[in-house]
Amino acid sequence: MIVSHRTLKILAAILWYIGVYILLTKGWELARDAHDLEPTKRGQLISWLGGISVGLVKTRFIFRRSCARNMARIDALEAPKVWQFYRYQFFFALSLMTMLGAFLSRVSQGNHTFLVGVAILDISIGTALLLSSWIFWKQGVFLMVGSAPHK
Repeated sequence: MIVSHRTLKILAAILWYIGVYILLTKGWELARDAHDLEPTKRGQLISWLGGISVGLVKTRFIFRRSCARNMARIDALEAPKVWQFYRYQFFFALSLMTMLGAFLSRVSQGNHTFLVGVAILDISIGTALLLSSWIFWKQGVFLMVGSAPHK
């Protein structure tokens, strides 16, 4: 089924924001678990400060470029199909990352340091996804049909 470039960009953005929600929620839960395990340590604070700090770096050097490249790839498609909002390699990597994240979350239970580390990882990726999502807005993905994106 052939769809518009805008439809693919909307689908890409929806998946991007689902990732933001899942990762920040999971990071919050892991940071909370670390706090519940050892309330006198600053696991929750370290998780958020570390996650946001690392996320800022990931935004600048990885996620912003990745998002922009995907938008350019979508624009270059001649007859875009509904499943082409990301490449198949992305979906494969996403599956692997999901399984690894679930595994890390499971094995970190009961270990304060490991909980904080996995929380930092999740929060950093969620932060990078959120901050790099400005590319969708910059390209006018969410504007009403007929509106021009701001340059």
